[in-house]
Amino acid sequence: MRKKAKGTMLDGCTPWPEEFVDRYWAAGHWQGNTLDNLLRGWALQYGTRTALVHGDSRITYAALDRRVDRMAAGLRLLGLRPGQRVVVQLPNVPEFVVTVFALMRAGAVPVICPVSHRGAEVSRLVRLTKAVGYAGPSTYRGFDHTAMAAGIAAEGPFLRRVFTLETSDTASPYGGGYTTDAWGCHYFPIGSVDAPPVPALAPSADDVAFLLFAGGAAEAPRLVPRTHNDYAYQMRAAAELVSLGEDDVYLAAQPAASPFALGGPGIVGTLSVGGTVVLVEDAGADVCLPVIDRERVTVTSVEPGVARAWIDALPAVRADVSGLRLVQLCGGPEADPASAEAIGAALGCRPQQVFGLAEGLLTLTHRADPDGRSLGTRGRPLSPDDEIRVVDPDGGEVPVGESGELLARGPYTPRGYYRAPEDNARAFTPDGFLRTGALARLTPDGDLVVTGRLRDVPAAR
Repeated sequence: MRKKAKGTMLDGCTPWPEEFVDRYWAAGHWQGNTLDNLLRGWALQYGTRTALVHGDSRITYAALDRRVDRMAAGLRLLGLRPGQRVVVQLPNVPEFVVTVFALMRAGAVPVICPVSHRGAEVSRLVRLTKAVGYAGPSTYRGFDHTAMAAGIAAEGPFLRRVFTLETSDTASPYGGGYTTDAWGCHYFPIGSVDAPPVPALAPSADDVAFLLFAGGAAEAPRLVPRTHNDYAYQMRAAAELVSLGEDDVYLAAQPAASPFALGGPGIVGTLSVGGTVVLVEDAGADVCLPVIDRERVTVTSVEPGVARAWIDALPAVRADVSGLRLVQLCGGPEADPASAEAIGAALGCRPQQVFGLAEGLLTLTHRADPDGRSLGTRGRPLSPDDEIRVVDPDGGEVPVGESGELLARGPYTPRGYYRAPEDNARAFTPDGFLRTGALARLTPDGDLVVTGRLRDVPAAR
């Protein structure tokens, strides 16, 4: 596919400079295909294989693509226009995957929001993005998300469509069918957004695929615009690095909106190779260990504390976890070699230390690394075109082995937050490096050791 002319990014986004665009295309990192169109190809290649598992529900690749196609057509029939934003606040259920891909296929921009956020945070996202739609549970774990959306709609003037997912909780008064409130906001069950497929749109892979939440719950939210090109490269490279294949089963135990669960390689990376994604809504050992046993899970990504809790529960749960071959340990500041080694021994697999941001940068240890590197560091950047620096408070690079702030730029690290010029002035250097907020040092072998974080810049995850 030929490269489309520059300048197609959503208004309010900072494009990569042209020389870097040319570099990433020439290197083959960016390949000009949109994520929703990639799903079409995966459905053709892996049609009858199981794509998603949630409880007793199993969805094939072909069925997933059909549902995305029909929901996208339904969204367009309801008047959703290309470029409009829709907040997606769904838990780890198949509808999360369907809704995100359907919005992209309809030309809209999903704004992916953690399901734990409440009215104040979601209202800020709606105002910041001028979101015309919201997709979330009717009620979930005792909280009425639809009533929250109704309150935001009443504030005006943006939110006018709410798509509700029924859960085991008592349904909200707004969630049981088609309704319209006093402020002109329309409510539709997610399952009812369905129409015969229509001719596909022709978006550019340079366009923003979705906006990822990057913190700032107590203040103005920061949203990261991820393009089809940059995110497709990230999940493809991550899948290759961990040798992900069609026989792998990935357990999405972290929230689907988190960096590693979504694309490190996570849900999207697993789908790209024909593997199976198992979605769970609770990372607890009593939920995950039986699922690992039943579904023969091979790969997952969790915080070290969660992994230790699984190990503590193994004698009581008596689950067979021997199918696990890779556990990505993410979250927290410093890597703990002793803890990582114990986790690997108890789960019967080699752990992978990782560091990742919604803003893009991923670093990972490699399977062939000796223990000192694989257990005690966060590894090396995913891409050969990732550029990282460790600098002092004045911006000067520190010697190898000394701690400083980690800066990064590369083919999957956008050059600015969405509609946030003041944040961008603080968080990005004049030459386009992201100030990650992580305090880190580099080893003589080029591995990253994270030692802490700063408070006044985007938080490392």
